[in-house]
Amino acid sequence: MGHIGLGTIIGFIVTIILSILFPGVGHILGGLLGGLVAGLIARGIIGGIIASIAAGILSAIVLTILALIGFAWYGGANFGLLSAFLAGIVGTALSILISIIATITSAIGGFFGGAITR
Repeated sequence: MGHIGLGTIIGFIVTIILSILFPGVGHILGGLLGGLVAGLIARGIIGGIIASIAAGILSAIVLTILALIGFAWYGGANFGLLSAFLAGIVGTALSILISIIATITSAIGGFFGGAITR
């Protein structure tokens, strides 16, 4: 097995950058490309899947926290305290749904990235 930790970090960075540039769809596409890069660096199918799932989970945690803060800030600034609470809940729920899909696509990308190196 190659460098699983390095693949995780690089896959995480690719996923975060694409997710910030293109919210929603960018997280799914970033998961796929980040998983592919993680699989290429990890060199192997099992290592690629491990690295890409770790990168997907780390990016899901970070982006869920950012979505909670962003939605709550927007709701609170425009409509008040109760809206900040409700918007934070909705933002977190949407982010969790997208994160699950992105983590699955990240694992698929890690599988193909690892398969390319073998």
